[in-house]
Amino acid sequence: MSTPFGVDLGNNNTVIACAKNRGIDIVVNEVSNRSTPSLVGFGPKSRYLGETAKNQQTSNIKNTVENLKRIVGLPHDHPDFKIEEQYFTVPLLQNKEDHGVSAKVKYLGKNQEFTATQLLAMYLDKIKDTAHKDTKGNISDICLSVPGWYTEKQRRAAADACRIAGLNPVRIVNEMTAAAVGYGVFKAADLPEDDYKKVAFVDVGHSSYQVSIAAVKRGELKILGSAYDKHFGGRNFDHAIAQHFADEFKGKYKIDVRENPKAYYRVLTAAEKLKKVLSANTQAPFNIESVMNDVDVSSSLTREELEELVQPLLAKLNVPIEAALKDAKLEAKDLDSIEVIGGSSRIPAVKDAISKVFGKPLSFTLNQDEAIAKGNAYICACHSPTVRVRPFKFEDYNQYTVSYFWDKEDNEDEDHLEVFPKGGLFPSTKIITLYRKGPSFDVEAKYTKSEELPKGTEHFIAKWTIGNVVLNENEPSIAVKLKLRNDPSGFYTIESAHTVEEQIVKELIEPTPKAEGAEDADEEEEQEPQYKEVKKLVKKNDCTIDVVCAALPNATLQSFIEQEAQMIMEDKLVADTEEKKNQLEEYIYELRGKLEDQYKEFAQPQEVEKLTGLLNKAEDWLYGDGEDAKKAKYIAKYEELASIGNIIRGRYLAKEQEKKEQYRQKQEAKQAQAMAEKMAEQRKNAKAGGKDAEGDTNMD
Repeated sequence: MSTPFGVDLGNNNTVIACAKNRGIDIVVNEVSNRSTPSLVGFGPKSRYLGETAKNQQTSNIKNTVENLKRIVGLPHDHPDFKIEEQYFTVPLLQNKEDHGVSAKVKYLGKNQEFTATQLLAMYLDKIKDTAHKDTKGNISDICLSVPGWYTEKQRRAAADACRIAGLNPVRIVNEMTAAAVGYGVFKAADLPEDDYKKVAFVDVGHSSYQVSIAAVKRGELKILGSAYDKHFGGRNFDHAIAQHFADEFKGKYKIDVRENPKAYYRVLTAAEKLKKVLSANTQAPFNIESVMNDVDVSSSLTREELEELVQPLLAKLNVPIEAALKDAKLEAKDLDSIEVIGGSSRIPAVKDAISKVFGKPLSFTLNQDEAIAKGNAYICACHSPTVRVRPFKFEDYNQYTVSYFWDKEDNEDEDHLEVFPKGGLFPSTKIITLYRKGPSFDVEAKYTKSEELPKGTEHFIAKWTIGNVVLNENEPSIAVKLKLRNDPSGFYTIESAHTVEEQIVKELIEPTPKAEGAEDADEEEEQEPQYKEVKKLVKKNDCTIDVVCAALPNATLQSFIEQEAQMIMEDKLVADTEEKKNQLEEYIYELRGKLEDQYKEFAQPQEVEKLTGLLNKAEDWLYGDGEDAKKAKYIAKYEELASIGNIIRGRYLAKEQEKKEQYRQKQEAKQAQAMAEKMAEQRKNAKAGGKDAEGDTNMD
């Protein structure tokens, strides 16, 4: 049985939630943090994922990949790539698989390339392992949230990354929808039962800014409008601060930290900390020791100066809000609440600007960091056959208009149909009928309104070849019914296809109701059923469906799965080897200390001499030639020392056991003596009581 879990894949940190203990709990990682850095690093022996990648980032900056969600499914020639490239410290290349983005890193001592989908899969594998260790449950089903502006290609890439990581993506959900679901489920007591409460959900994250307008009532949710700014978030504030100090240090200390990736990263890290301090204080210092060329830098920044630096960013805050309200056909005055989430929403200037645009106070009833993950976990639990959840119906908002195209045939006026318009709710199903000459034909799905799409988005979504179209004799064409689907994950599909033909069928004629009070001549005689012949379209045969879409071809997917499994084994071997090395080191110091203390009286002089010599040799080897040895070598060294150490330890334990036995015997003797004394006292008291009773009788 799989434990349902939801993942809020953040650009900077990721939060995991699981459905357990009759509720939704946040999963903590190996260092007890409630969020995990969204980083993948590569080293000479193994990969560094999450917290370990963060710890190694400064020293391993050229082999550490961040901003994973910004490049997954992104074509290399996309206009966004030029923007995203500046946030990476590893070379980004065009991959051969789908002309997307790959990262070039040094791994296992050689240069290697990994696609963005593979990189995300590596990280999700780490997340899966974290959830497994925390819950002790089987982790396979996942609900993963993605930005609402993700295209079909990006959503497919996210789903493929889940599969490479050994996960079953039961649903890919929009981030704001997940937050709204969490609000609808966990704040149900505050919601009306009949009328919808209109709520704006605003998320100012690390790399993007999203707004959704929802209609919520108890047990039901609809997203009415949604908008976004892909290039507004906490990282933009960090870089604005870092650039400010880079310019200052260039004049003040004659160094340009932008020329040194490690130096600039340290400035960027300090800028992020300063930003957080200024959210609670009006002024903050900025100090870094030996940032570059052994130069210590020192400065400070006030909140007013920060707001001036980011004024161009703040000036754009109104655009997504106004666009979302327009899509929802509402005005700010119509809203009942404005729920704000996202780490960057803690910046006072951002909060003030959002409040001014809406003209209303903001609400922070949801956890700003964990709301999306909890919504995801609930959605995943809804798909689980073994977990009972409170019923909650929700429909998402279709961000882009999609039409289906086909080749014209005789007497056809149209060659396409707008099936899923922008603003439509999904999941959604439409059935269309085409007359085809057989034996096969193609249908394509495309985005059809360029003005709605992010610049550079490919219009093609998928192509289906419908086969096994069998005509009736002497007929030029046959009707084919296609079931088109915008499924719960936002994927556009043709769910089924079959041919239909006109047949004459018998249909039951419903008997005419009797007039009130009327009686039949013979009440016992049942009326014979009456039928009429009608022409109807009935199913003839199922058609085959072959699809070409943005999902990875099966062969490529299997290759990536095998490659990931191999890297997991290599990581495990390195971790096990390190564990055995640490075990040996710990045993050397522990045994040496006990020889001088606990084991002193149990070891013969020749044993002490021999064992001390072996310990010294093992220590010298460990910090010399054994620094980078194989796992088996550490085990062999440990066993060599333990073969003598365990003999001495056995004597010590035998003596300790003897002491315990003697102590136990003494305690039993004491208890027996105490019991005997107690019984003697009771007999004495009983005899004394008998004499008193006899004396009383004589007096009578």
